[in-house]
Amino acid sequence: MTTQTHCSIGTPGQPWGSAEKAIWLSQQTRKRSYETDVLGAIDRLRDRFDVVEYGRLEYGPETFALFAIRSRDWNDALPTALVTGGVHGYETSGVHGALRFVDRHLADYAGRVNVLVAPCVSPWAYERIHRWNALAIDPNRSFREHSPAPESAALMRLVAPLRERVLVHVDLHETTDSDESEFRPALAARDGKAFEPGSIPDGFYLVDDSEHPQPEFQQAIIAAVAKVTHIAPADAKGEIIGSRVTSPGVIEYALKKLGLCAGITNAAYKTTTEVYPDSPRATPEQCNAAQVASVCAALAYVLAPR
Repeated sequence: MTTQTHCSIGTPGQPWGSAEKAIWLSQQTRKRSYETDVLGAIDRLRDRFDVVEYGRLEYGPETFALFAIRSRDWNDALPTALVTGGVHGYETSGVHGALRFVDRHLADYAGRVNVLVAPCVSPWAYERIHRWNALAIDPNRSFREHSPAPESAALMRLVAPLRERVLVHVDLHETTDSDESEFRPALAARDGKAFEPGSIPDGFYLVDDSEHPQPEFQQAIIAAVAKVTHIAPADAKGEIIGSRVTSPGVIEYALKKLGLCAGITNAAYKTTTEVYPDSPRATPEQCNAAQVASVCAALAYVLAPR
């Protein structure tokens, strides 16, 4: 794990105002290309799948078009699956895992289930390798009515017509060392709170919905991912990132109450994946493969006869 640091912006104990947010924004630099990495990959998929533009983000002089990929043989009589990636733009395997799933596996589900994939919900943050958007807002705490995050609002508008018809939603994420060394200290500073150090689990885990848990569904995904990369163990308190482990590699959050992406539909089956890319035991290839395995296992579970 990386060494813990503290955010130097602002006055300890006082939430950020516009001046502090402007300082923070001035420190964010573009490190990679959404157009090259994501839009280029999407363009290569257009001959096999439908691609829809569902919104545009405007941050200063920059504009980012938001795209989703969907089954070409869409049939309203079939169940619908939703896959989202890059809600936190710095969580790389969420983006590239979603794109890999489309490229290598989406066609396998033709005539069985409609699949809608939003591979990079937060392109500004993808380019800056950041958790927040340009407004210093976490999109994954903003999936609620009158959302302050335009990324979240755009995705909710896309999904709204399908909200009651989605059977399964897999939201692809990572837990990184930078959560502890950079993003949590910045969050504490932004909100005028004291930073309380935590720990980062070594391995993959899932977040179930505490209001409608589906333990068998979660364990089916864990079993599939365990063939690709290692599963995070519980700590000495029986927890992962401060939440009780309900079954191997699984914790629970109140998804809708917290404004999390995995709670934007009334899907019976929901999960948030958490890959650990900083582990010495995992490679970028394994991280992408773990995300793909998660989606395929989730679809296999919900499509299995019962």
